[in-house]
Amino acid sequence: MDELLHEVRDGVAYVTFNRPQARNALTFAMYERLAQICDGANTDRSIRAILITGGGDKAFAAGTDISQFRTFDKEEDALQYEARIDRVMNAIEGCRVPTIAAIHGACTGGGASIAACCDLRIASRDMKYGFPVARTLGNCLSLASYNRLVYLVGPALVKDIVFRARLIEAEEAFSRGLVMELADSQEALLKKAEEIARLVAGHAPLTLQATKEAVLRLRPKIEHGAGNDLVLMCYMSQDFREGMEAFLNKRKPVWKGK
Repeated sequence: MDELLHEVRDGVAYVTFNRPQARNALTFAMYERLAQICDGANTDRSIRAILITGGGDKAFAAGTDISQFRTFDKEEDALQYEARIDRVMNAIEGCRVPTIAAIHGACTGGGASIAACCDLRIASRDMKYGFPVARTLGNCLSLASYNRLVYLVGPALVKDIVFRARLIEAEEAFSRGLVMELADSQEALLKKAEEIARLVAGHAPLTLQATKEAVLRLRPKIEHGAGNDLVLMCYMSQDFREGMEAFLNKRKPVWKGK
């Protein structure tokens, strides 16, 4: 079974995370394929919009597949992972065409980062959005990812959802401007998302491209490598190993702050 489905219809590229048995947890190959699709749209002028959603009825994407972290044992592993994530997110943000996230169910961790990078987000009333790493793995986001989130929803909400490891539900996401529209069901969500994708695909592409780039230029810039000390503090800690093993063994972690 393909972990990521991709097809193009009438100028819209449809991308579906397709690991419903794992709540669409993202493998490294899925991240890379998504980046390739976004990069490809920069040269393929027949593509006018990209619509991203999750397969099954449980999740958009429930973060990175945690089993992949078991091989992390040196600083380079952590830095390369966050660099990979940033490269993928940059590909989504820098994509020439509008990107739309249709969010149903869990949208957490890496999935939440992907949604945050999309130009437009709509959701069903079953969505749950957040970064619960403070109660799961004990890791952190890259400085670039924090920058994206703070620019999107503000520093107070970012600290609130990370500190309390809570997931934002649909009504709050709508009121905070995280999503632009709510649908009553997954079926209605997908129908509305396709309508929006087709709408923007029919608009002046250079106007949309210029607007995307202008908004990106207004955001504070993060230098390459900035925040690596924070990444290493978390990923190289005993707490991260404890969080990962606790998660995989379905028990509560015991944090020591070291």
